[in-house]
Amino acid sequence: MPKKLVKKRKFKLFNLLLMLVIIGSISFGIYLYIQLPIKNIIIKNTTYLSDDYILELANLKDYPGFYKYSKKKIINNIEKSPYIESVIIKRKFYHILEIDVTEKKPLFYRDSDKKIVFSDRSSISENNDFVIFRIPRLLNYVPNNIYKDFVNNMKNIDDDILGKVSDIFYDPNDIDKERFLLYMDDGNMVYLTLTKFKMINYYNAVLEQLENRKGILYLDNGNHFQIKE
Repeated sequence: MPKKLVKKRKFKLFNLLLMLVIIGSISFGIYLYIQLPIKNIIIKNTTYLSDDYILELANLKDYPGFYKYSKKKIINNIEKSPYIESVIIKRKFYHILEIDVTEKKPLFYRDSDKKIVFSDRSSISENNDFVIFRIPRLLNYVPNNIYKDFVNNMKNIDDDILGKVSDIFYDPNDIDKERFLLYMDDGNMVYLTLTKFKMINYYNAVLEQLENRKGILYLDNGNHFQIKE
């Protein structure tokens, strides 16, 4: 009976070593790529917060490795600020990091407890060393059942108009418990109710019709102007 010849396969050590070298080179290249620092940071849509403040919050002032921090970690760090509503992070080609910030809109300074109130009804103590807001001062207490709607209406006031209001006084009468008196920087006064609060956005157009006369503008009932003597 003829014998079977069994061929012994030679162990190709060279091919194995070559494969290990290739895998090692690719892994090392990926490691070096990950360690490359951020080349540029773009901060978008801030109006009153500085870029340095955002970078400090995000722990990015030293431009660390592009992938050192996850997007979630950066977002969580920035959103700890009482001034920030939300953040979107985007990584772009050639190690560019884009930070899109939505700031909270400051609405008024609440004189009763010396706090700044924002559009989400959160509030913080005033800090003149950080940022100064051009916002009106709420002079007196507003009942809880009216306060929420008051804030919701305040956040719909255009920024340029909001900057022209110096003081706000809650001033209900027998007809309307939701009436407010706004003292304007130019010396005029405006009465508003919550149902007509958005009318204040037309204030500049109304001024053109007043021909520099000063007085009280009643937008709560009747839409008329009373000239000061």
